[in-house]
Amino acid sequence: MAQQNSFDIVSQLERAEIVNALDQTMKEVRQRFDFKGSHAEVKLEENELVLIAEDETKLRNMNDILQQKLVRRGVPLKAFNYGKAESALGGTLRQRVAIQQGIPAEKAKEVVKFIKDTKAKVQASIQGDVVRVTGRDRDTLQDIITKLKAKDFGINMQYTNYRSN
Repeated sequence: MAQQNSFDIVSQLERAEIVNALDQTMKEVRQRFDFKGSHAEVKLEENELVLIAEDETKLRNMNDILQQKLVRRGVPLKAFNYGKAESALGGTLRQRVAIQQGIPAEKAKEVVKFIKDTKAKVQASIQGDVVRVTGRDRDTLQDIITKLKAKDFGINMQYTNYRSN
């Protein structure tokens, strides 16, 4: 029987790293002079972050601090989709930031189409929010990974579960 090799393309974030970045952000916000006496906070709800600040400048500064902390902790910024700043209770501004977990269906279709357009002898299939790529030759699979890394799909992607059967 022919040998089958496979790997999965996933989009996952370490929730603990996000929580740590949020804690570091709030610590820095509480210590900074430009935030003294103001109401500013970052909260984590289910699959989104909520940034609250008194005005756009403070919201933007807090967002910059958060992004620095996320990058330092190895969390890719591509996994965050920023909403518009909207007015909230007490004259504050609120901005919701969606956290992408899993590959959305339309992006998964785009990835599969890209893999098929390479004309490599592999099969790509969508399995929920994961794309599985199978083929006989390991070198071909590694070449596919290299091509996927070179193309920007606008989402965070990792290559996991590399198997040889």
